Amino acid sequence: MNEGWLALTQQALSLLFSLDPEVWSIISVSFSVSLAALVITLLPSMVLGFILAFSRFRGRWLVTNLIQTLQSIPTVVIGLLVYLLLTRMGPLGDLKWLFTQQGMILGQMMICAPVIVAMSQAAFTSVDRRAWETSRTLGAPWYSAIWTVCRELKVPLLLTIIAAFSRILTEVGCSMMVGGNIAGVTRNIPTAIALETSKGDFAQAIALGLVLLVLALVLNFALGTLRGKAEPRSH
Repeated sequence: MNEGWLALTQQALSLLFSLDPEVWSIISVSFSVSLAALVITLLPSMVLGFILAFSRFRGRWLVTNLIQTLQSIPTVVIGLLVYLLLTRMGPLGDLKWLFTQQGMILGQMMICAPVIVAMSQAAFTSVDRRAWETSRTLGAPWYSAIWTVCRELKVPLLLTIIAAFSRILTEVGCSMMVGGNIAGVTRNIPTAIALETSKGDFAQAIALGLVLLVLALVLNFALGTLRGKAEPRSH
């Protein structure tokens, strides 16, 4: 049994280090789709988080609770919603994004946006409002004042970005439904692991799992380092 696991691990490492085209195509699809979704979503989501933290308007409580609720919705449900939007009879059917990377990006945007809004709102709420008020009093334009606040919150905002990226890179439900798991086009790491495991091709599944494991370790060490740097500021 141990020899079997050792052989599978050796095969998995061989696939990675020999730059197997199929394996690295899957990795490339995963990172390109998730990075695109994150980049497109990042700025508007953080602006909304800032508005919810610094503004007082009717319906703010409802919007805040709605966003927090969206964080807990299973990704397969979001995948179903996006599928219905993109299907031929759906309101966005003319885009023909179903089973494409564009459709996957749209789905991952809907997954990571609530995470970024909620975490950035919490970060902006914790900051000393005098940083904003002082900047505005000194005549700084609103965007310059926001930048000043963001500089004060660079660690929690970086944590927000890492958490959102981790969330969408590892989700499987939405990518499976919207992308269709098409080889070389929409097959990403989570959907490929599910497929290869069901086929009994554990070597490729382990190889892709190792990529996620290494990424998780890197992100966790980055999170720990950032938290460590932030702690002295709270005392």
